[in-house]
Amino acid sequence: MIEHSRTGVNRGRYEYGSIGEEPRRRGRRPRGILGLLSALGPILYFPMMLFYLEMAFHIYMGESLKYIPVWLFFSISLGFFLSLFAINFSFRVNRIITYVITILFSVVFCVEMMCKKILAQYYQLFSIAKTAAGNKLTDYMSAIVQGIVKNLFGLLLMVLPIIFIYVIGRNFYNFKRKYIGLTGVVVGAVVVTHLLGLLVIHLPWKGDYTPKNLYATDTNVDDQVEQLGVMNMLRLDLKHSLFGVKKKLNDDFENPTFAANNTKPSSEGSTNGESDAVGTNTNTLPNGVTANTDTSPNVMNVDLETLAANAPNDDVAWLCKYFNSVTPTNKNQYTGMFKGYNVIFLSAEGFDQYVIDKEKTPTLYKLTHEGFVFNNFYSPLHYTSTSGGECQNLLGLYPKNGGEIIMQDSGDKGTNWYFSLAQQLNRAGYASMGFHANGNMYNRLNSHTNLGYKWIQGDSGLDLELNSNGKKIWPQSDLYCMEQTVDKYLSSSQPFNVYYMTISGHMPYDFESNAVSVKNRDMVADSGYSEKTQGYLAANYELDKALEYLLKRLEEAGIADKTLIVMAPDHIPYFDVDTIEELAGKSFSSGDATALQQSLNESMITDYDLYKNSLIIWSASMKEPVQVDKICGQVDILPTISNLLGLEYDSRMLSGTDILSDSQPLVAFSSGCWKTDAGFYNRYTGEFTLAEGVTMDDAQKEEYVAAMKKVVNNRRALSEIIMANDAYSYIFPNTKNSSSVQ
Repeated sequence: MIEHSRTGVNRGRYEYGSIGEEPRRRGRRPRGILGLLSALGPILYFPMMLFYLEMAFHIYMGESLKYIPVWLFFSISLGFFLSLFAINFSFRVNRIITYVITILFSVVFCVEMMCKKILAQYYQLFSIAKTAAGNKLTDYMSAIVQGIVKNLFGLLLMVLPIIFIYVIGRNFYNFKRKYIGLTGVVVGAVVVTHLLGLLVIHLPWKGDYTPKNLYATDTNVDDQVEQLGVMNMLRLDLKHSLFGVKKKLNDDFENPTFAANNTKPSSEGSTNGESDAVGTNTNTLPNGVTANTDTSPNVMNVDLETLAANAPNDDVAWLCKYFNSVTPTNKNQYTGMFKGYNVIFLSAEGFDQYVIDKEKTPTLYKLTHEGFVFNNFYSPLHYTSTSGGECQNLLGLYPKNGGEIIMQDSGDKGTNWYFSLAQQLNRAGYASMGFHANGNMYNRLNSHTNLGYKWIQGDSGLDLELNSNGKKIWPQSDLYCMEQTVDKYLSSSQPFNVYYMTISGHMPYDFESNAVSVKNRDMVADSGYSEKTQGYLAANYELDKALEYLLKRLEEAGIADKTLIVMAPDHIPYFDVDTIEELAGKSFSSGDATALQQSLNESMITDYDLYKNSLIIWSASMKEPVQVDKICGQVDILPTISNLLGLEYDSRMLSGTDILSDSQPLVAFSSGCWKTDAGFYNRYTGEFTLAEGVTMDDAQKEEYVAAMKKVVNNRRALSEIIMANDAYSYIFPNTKNSSSVQ
């Protein structure tokens, strides 16, 4: 009941006087411990809230709790800092500020949870704000809704502070303005606890990634969250966004001194990547083509020593020194095998090798079994999933693991990607164009035009398919896209270089929101798989139809035997690891498979063959398949294609290497784990497991692992340094606009 009086209004447990006055609690105030908690509540609340959020978040997300001392002090410090905004104003204003801050921080933790659960990684919200604003989240609404439903309990844990402060804290805490002296004490608490946090990160933590080095970098976001905490990761992101980050580059370019000798003799016409096992078989080569006998290095005439000495800054100097230290790959019998051929390259959305079936996907089966057959190809998931996959496929470089998105931001900056396939072929007189049946995700209109393509996408030259209601279907059909675009290049008077970023294989995989899955539902009705797995297969069968149509048109045009087709995944269906496991008939993780599916925490993976996939390099001109047993990954595609096309490129200046050369194989995973022909290194356990047939003593293993860590770290650092300094323009002056779209 509301009682009116001359002095004010009574509402509930408080009496409000004239406007601006602090409310007076009716009855006796709490005494003793309760009274102290009531008075100091607004000061202690935020430190306790942030520590609770970090603890609940880490437990729910399956993150290690051994770093509690790190984010304990930093959470308390930030909490005290936030308290300063809620103790120096009137009662009412202090309480409102407390509400607002509580809601804001709870929402941030919810967002980070959903980023990891849906996109398989945490996000630095300040660095990617532009990306989030530019991307059409409505296209992913079904996946977002699914993610929310699956994680309602976790989200409830994150919003408990909101419930607490409104139901209990609002009436219990005394939000009265505090004395100035107490404010000074809180400031002191902020400083002391922050210094204690800095002290803790400098303790002798073990592992490849420690709180100390993570605190000084803007990469390895998932590790930052685990070791430093969510709020510390975001605080550092804001700091680095404003002031940059000082890179610590290692000038020790030591290469491994041990080369694994575990290869088996190749059958005729096959290669495992060893120069003495390739042989000189010509049965696989096109008509009129003989095996190349030039085994000179694939390098260009560049004086890297002089460039390093005259570099504009230390980073570019380091880059030139590093390139100069790399052992180049040599030309081989396949060099120039497809010289002058047209090229069609596809990055296949969410593709996995288990889609391929001789009966259901005959064209995919044909292309993966009658061209180069890569038996140990991996498509590791890296930062920003699709864009990160394109970075590997198109640039031969690993994406930066955090912060700016290499492909997108380089388009805005006009970075010279001198070795992109489009720029290389444009310099050779090709006409390059690319297609994507979607809107301007990751700002491809800028980035892919910058790569050298005439870029055509939804709402920018490509009419998208509509349903019966006149609305754009989601996802779009790869077959429809192919039908709308093939004639744009088949009539070209120049050799053409075409790139497709496919879309039909995009999640979510169901028969409600996925128009392509619905379209192909009859093809999977008798499969016996779960409904989601059926939805995944049905979505990807559209890609097979698109490739079937493409081959038909190439054959009709009489150029199938003069066209090279390349296809690689952008990434595995990481949101649906359970689907991969169902198709593979085995588990790739220890413990709770559902937890792996929902967050793809690589520390839970026991079998990294989860990332094993298919790579297509095929032409109708090939007489028989070439079996390739060498371990390889997405960054290796560009140098391999460059060599097959007989292009002049410098094999030292990319992260990947020509798969068909005698280079040492390497696949680097986002977590810092890696695999070579010598074995697999698990950075979480620090263990190096030798490959079958390989022998090393402990000293050799230690030396090899130490050297390979340097190789991996250096190769993963290249793209960021190249983009930040437009380094290819420095190394190849006056070339930035010399390879414009034809």
